[in-house]
Amino acid sequence: MEPAAGADGGRGAAPGWRRRMGRLDAVLAEAGRALRVLDGSVSHERANPAGPPAADDPALSDAESRHTAGLMRVNHVGEICAQALYRGQALLCRDEGIRRVLLRAAEEEVDHLAWCRQRLDELHSRPSLLNPLWYAGSFGLGLLASRAGIPYNLGFMAETERQVEEHLDGHLSALPDRDRRSRRIVTQMRDDEIGHRNTAEDHGAVPLPAPVRGAMRLMSKVMTTTAYRI
Repeated sequence: MEPAAGADGGRGAAPGWRRRMGRLDAVLAEAGRALRVLDGSVSHERANPAGPPAADDPALSDAESRHTAGLMRVNHVGEICAQALYRGQALLCRDEGIRRVLLRAAEEEVDHLAWCRQRLDELHSRPSLLNPLWYAGSFGLGLLASRAGIPYNLGFMAETERQVEEHLDGHLSALPDRDRRSRRIVTQMRDDEIGHRNTAEDHGAVPLPAPVRGAMRLMSKVMTTTAYRI
């Protein structure tokens, strides 16, 4: 606690008190943020690049709808993981400039979350039931990454975005040709991820060791395989 000046700023004003935010406050704030991310109530900034549904949108077959929903559920989980990773990294980052870079990337991932969730709703499907597990694991990984130093901290961001970019390119090939709405969403997501990777590299990201990159790919494979169905 620290004293604050009175309302009129004068010497004789009654003192007020302003509470300093501590580490516990930050942890509680992150817990509240996680709940909003997981229940879909966290606010986002940009409009859905697919735009509102239109009467001339091509109809998908039942099989195409199920396949698209599986892919969009995987994309939604990927954004859950990226959101948690960056916020975990930012929580213990002592460089305010780098912390802002991480938090800005996390904010854009919230847009992606909303777009994927909206598309899942349109397809009469749902997010992964394992999202709390993915969020907790990725947040913990972010905390560990933050202790490796800023170059490797940013390296995790760059490598995450590189792998997500490859993953989204694969989904653009796998989506039904006539599913224009999902394609618009995934294309904008991919372009944003490229921007995040470039930002990390411009701020000094270094390549991660090969075993770490391999472990990240293995974890991603487990997540995508599971999230497609569950």
